Amino acid sequence: MSSSTTESVSRGSELYRGKAKTVYHCDDSSRLVLHFRNDTSAFDGGKVDQLNRKGEVNNRINAFVMEKLAAAGVPTHFDRLLSAEESLVKRLDMLPVECVVRNIAAGSLCKRLGVEEGLELETPLFEFFLKNDELHDPMINDHHIRLFGWGTQEQIDEMQRQTLAVNDVLKPMFADIGILLVDYKLEFGMYEGKLLLGDEFTPDGCRLWDAETRKKLDKDRFRRDMGGVVEAYEEVARRLGVPLD
Repeated sequence: MSSSTTESVSRGSELYRGKAKTVYHCDDSSRLVLHFRNDTSAFDGGKVDQLNRKGEVNNRINAFVMEKLAAAGVPTHFDRLLSAEESLVKRLDMLPVECVVRNIAAGSLCKRLGVEEGLELETPLFEFFLKNDELHDPMINDHHIRLFGWGTQEQIDEMQRQTLAVNDVLKPMFADIGILLVDYKLEFGMYEGKLLLGDEFTPDGCRLWDAETRKKLDKDRFRRDMGGVVEAYEEVARRLGVPLD
């Protein structure tokens, strides 16, 4: 696990404020600082709350997962942890596309197709969505991405390849600690002509269930008013071996 080093980074002005993270400029124009806040939201910002320690837990889980992926050959934007709630990352030119892989039916898949939640899929299901909160992130396909200039065919192919490669790394990793990787979404961007995994991988953007009880260990606990959101995230961190202060 990476940790803060003696090399200092001066956080600059705010570049972008999302629903749960703030992105800042820093003294290196090729890098950005990600601040994982305690803010929590669902339903495109229709439900919001503040959950103590969530930012720190997500920052540390993300760092752990990004390093595991990089070690397995998946290139990411993550450089290192800066503090409990902040990380240094490469500055990407993000593609406005979300890549989703589903191993078990849940969430919008069940609503769209009437599939029973919990149905285990024979092979991973890959889907593209447009990253647009106002339009509620509509589902799109390769043709939309090419036609509207959201990405090239080469980028489409590489996003799909890398997203499925992530599944090959993380599904068995979670299985080893008694957790089912139900589904997840990823975002990508360009850096010096190369497509890199960006944004984050945390329980905010994936579904994780206990393998024996199917207890939800992700943001569905917030969406469904189940309580114990941060406690569930901390359980994921502990099982992974992520150090929490």
